[in-house]
Amino acid sequence: MEGVSREIRLVARPQGFPDEELFEVAEAPIPDPAEGQVLIRNAFFSVDPYMRPRMNDVRSYVAPFTLGEAMTGGAVGRVAASRNSRYSEGDWVLHQLGWREWALSDGATIRRLDPTVAPVSTSLGVLGMPGFTAWYGLFVLGRPESGETVLVSGAAGAVGSAAGQMAAIAGCKVIGSAGTEEKLAWLRELGFDAAFNYRETSPREALAKLAPDGIDIYFDNVGGEHLEAAIGSLRTRGRVVACGSIARYNDAEPSSGPRNLFMVVTKRLRIEGFIISDHFDRFGEFVREATEWVHEGRLRYRETVVEGIENAPKAFLGLLRGENIGKMLVKVGPAE
Repeated sequence: MEGVSREIRLVARPQGFPDEELFEVAEAPIPDPAEGQVLIRNAFFSVDPYMRPRMNDVRSYVAPFTLGEAMTGGAVGRVAASRNSRYSEGDWVLHQLGWREWALSDGATIRRLDPTVAPVSTSLGVLGMPGFTAWYGLFVLGRPESGETVLVSGAAGAVGSAAGQMAAIAGCKVIGSAGTEEKLAWLRELGFDAAFNYRETSPREALAKLAPDGIDIYFDNVGGEHLEAAIGSLRTRGRVVACGSIARYNDAEPSSGPRNLFMVVTKRLRIEGFIISDHFDRFGEFVREATEWVHEGRLRYRETVVEGIENAPKAFLGLLRGENIGKMLVKVGPAE
């Protein structure tokens, strides 16, 4: 196919907080699909917190990004040409080939989407990996019971906003933390019982005021000071769902852990981490429930959309600074 496809490549490793100089916009010819392949014109791709640790040259639960190659991650697009019998031109699909305008796939790891069920962008957010992360972490690990109190940090992000609403669906009192007044207003609109600005009030002080009798579940997206405060506030046999630690991802040196970890023993707490890719056998169950909640208006979402592939690094760094409300997406092609 004639023309060029732009992609974003990582060209250097970060030291501390990353900057745009670590990325480059590169061009490659739009490929023609070979037998068994499909060519996809991307509409959106996702920028996510888990991508920050992958920029380091240290293996965690997945391999680090390779310098000089396009960044990978969730993306949705439309099949422009197909030589694979399972996909036809015009099909909307989800794939993991990430930060590029055009993607070539053998079809093995892509999933067809139905645009009549929900906008295709939701497969990267509330009906995709972030929503599934919230659902699995809360219901499978947190196991909420009606009447319990749940604290969610990073509550205005894609995972946190879904986790908080799901806790409300389960009949819980929900407290959220966020970093701006605009985000707090949105949390109240979503039905959170209480919310606080962690930039103005420490988590410990906020919990003493908003949950004087303690909390039962802490859905942790940030780590750091929030985790220490939550451990102090948790009731006996409370649960911590350890989802992420974005407050620590850009530390140049290791930070000290919570100073009150002894309470894990005295309160008989349970702290459990998870990687959502280990649990995709439950994805169908999640989608059925979450799609119904979205249609009923019980699970709402917002998207922060940045236009143009050249602005993807800016969108990613904005995500790390907390500039998004809901899911941060980069739009790189037609969405209809």
